Amino acid sequence: MDETQNNRTTLVKGAKDIAKEAKRQAAKNFSKAVDRASDEYSAHRSYNRFQNEDEEENNYNTYTQQDGHYADNAANDEDGASSDATEGHDDEDEIYEGEYQGVPAYNDGKPRDGQVALGQPVSDSLKSRKELENERQADEEELAQQYELIMQECGHGRFQWQLFFVLGLALMSDGVEVFVVGFVLPSAETDMCVPNSGAGWLGSIVYLGMMFGAFFWGGLSDKVGRKQCLLISMSVNGFFAFLSSFVQGYSMFLFCRMVSGFGIGGAVPIVFSYFAEVLAREKRGEHLSWLCMFWMIGGIYASAMAWAIIPHYGWSFSMGSAYQFHSWRVFVVVCALPCVSAVVALTFMPESPRFYLETGKHDEAWMVLKHIHDTNMRARGEPERVFTVNRIKIPRQLDELVEMQNESANPVLKVLFKIKAELRGIWLTFMRCFNYPVKDNTMKLATVWFTLSFGYYGLSVWFPDVIKHLQADEYASRVKIHNNERIEDFTFNFTLENQIHRNSVFLNDRFISMKFKAVTFIDSSFLNCYFEDVSSVGSFFKNCTFVDSFFYNTDIDDAKLTNSRVINSSFHHNKTGCQMTFDDDYSAYWVYFVNFLGTLAVLPGNIVSALLMDKIGRLSMLGGSMVLSGISCFFLWFGTSESMMIFMLCLYNGLSISAWNSLDVVTTELYPTDRRGTGFGFCNAMCKLAAVLGNLIFGSLVGITKAIPILLASSVLVGGGLVGLRLPDTRANVLM
Repeated sequence: MDETQNNRTTLVKGAKDIAKEAKRQAAKNFSKAVDRASDEYSAHRSYNRFQNEDEEENNYNTYTQQDGHYADNAANDEDGASSDATEGHDDEDEIYEGEYQGVPAYNDGKPRDGQVALGQPVSDSLKSRKELENERQADEEELAQQYELIMQECGHGRFQWQLFFVLGLALMSDGVEVFVVGFVLPSAETDMCVPNSGAGWLGSIVYLGMMFGAFFWGGLSDKVGRKQCLLISMSVNGFFAFLSSFVQGYSMFLFCRMVSGFGIGGAVPIVFSYFAEVLAREKRGEHLSWLCMFWMIGGIYASAMAWAIIPHYGWSFSMGSAYQFHSWRVFVVVCALPCVSAVVALTFMPESPRFYLETGKHDEAWMVLKHIHDTNMRARGEPERVFTVNRIKIPRQLDELVEMQNESANPVLKVLFKIKAELRGIWLTFMRCFNYPVKDNTMKLATVWFTLSFGYYGLSVWFPDVIKHLQADEYASRVKIHNNERIEDFTFNFTLENQIHRNSVFLNDRFISMKFKAVTFIDSSFLNCYFEDVSSVGSFFKNCTFVDSFFYNTDIDDAKLTNSRVINSSFHHNKTGCQMTFDDDYSAYWVYFVNFLGTLAVLPGNIVSALLMDKIGRLSMLGGSMVLSGISCFFLWFGTSESMMIFMLCLYNGLSISAWNSLDVVTTELYPTDRRGTGFGFCNAMCKLAAVLGNLIFGSLVGITKAIPILLASSVLVGGGLVGLRLPDTRANVLM
């Protein structure tokens, strides 16, 4: 009897327990349903968790950081509501760290099938454009704060260093392109017989291409992505740079270098935008400054290769007299190698996750951020750590009016229509750079970029010509002058160099397998003379007379016979093109070595700027560097010797590099993500415009006076530095 009573009591107790558990589960499921509905409503609320702590406690979507992870406040409820990443697991299921849980679905605030969105806001179609833009601005501010926390969770490690070296190769290619102009200029113009009136166009045309390229590729990167634009622009640069080494005509060579410059013009604005978007705030200033060092490495690479290759005129081959491939063309090919390496390496890197978020691609951004997190954690020896971010804020995507194209239209018309649409989008984004609150910053940045570039490129690109003029003055001081000499029945089979023959007579003389270098004959006579296999550089016959003379396989033509008379004489198999055949021309070694030293002098300034960028501030470094470099540039006026000029050049380069690094960082941080590439591209285009003007102005004055260009460069640098001090400080800013 007692046993039966005990069994009945146990049965009743078990039934009560089951009923109690069923009631608890029903309450739990109801709580989940309410939470989901509340989440639908909260997705449309403005982000206010950073306004005060009271609102933070009441906001369901607030992200809290616990032990280095982010989770919703609802996850701390007593019954333990599950997140999207773990939804579908029972309470007793165990989720191990490192277990793949899939891409969390982004909640866009729209009701799903079978759901009712509580508190649905007013339809977008009933809102004005300004209201939608204000909502997007609030979303971007929320994203900026959250993205900073996400990058802190991802950490700084192997991924950033991999991207650092890949983007460094692209930036190195930009530095190489700039220095190639100055190094190739004298040799290319001599090889292609360019008259003095055409000299300098090579430097100008390359910078002109870089100017348009910076604006176009920078703007396009805000539309289609950082990686894709950088890949295309670098490919264009590499292909046309390689092609330019083989073309023979000067006009075709100019075209190839212009398109090559157009391609590399996108490197600087895209590289800094791309890298800044994977860096946390405390790392951004320092590591962007370290990235600038690759531009210096590009200059050192170009200087070293020019020093090692160009003066070796024997490193050449020819196919008849029409096709010449001299050593400077080998140098052009070698300088294209960093660009090719950058293109190959860039194919293995992902797109900027911040760009994905800005364009509404939540899942793609989440996957890239997870890849960054996992790569860094594996490198730290912590592969079990899980990327805990479930939802990332997406700014409101504003609809744009797009003209529709007929599907049956001609394919060529479709391409043209697509290009027109992209150009229109770039222009509209550019115009937004002049809207409040970035309008004043855009004007100030453009001024600083222009002044800094005008002083730097104006002096640097044409500095080899300054050295050449100093050497020419010294060379001219050692000229040998022969007056009223008479030479009969003599064979010249050696080089005549740096001589002037005035009122001389050459009778029955033979000039065989010889070279004239900087030799001038004035009012001289050549009677019954024989010229065979003669080459000349910088040599002229002025008011001379040739009687019964024979010329075979020489380069003596009308351009070298100034006001001279040729009587009963003949020319056979004349050499075509300009000759570069003097192996003993060591002046080129000195010019390239000087540029190598000037570029190497940048290294201390790079290190100092990287270490102090976050300590003394971007603006102090920018203004101070420009003012000091302007003062050092002014003292170049007093340089009367090569050694003094070289010392002042190294000092100027070392001081100005800090201004370049600071300006790159400030420009990156001042523009929001949706305009960063466009704004940076516009500023860099102003930089290249200043380079074109500096190239033309300084080049026209370098042979006349050095006072005006140096004084001009000094004044604009000091003025630009004072403007730079009025820019807003960005040290404490998150990346908008």
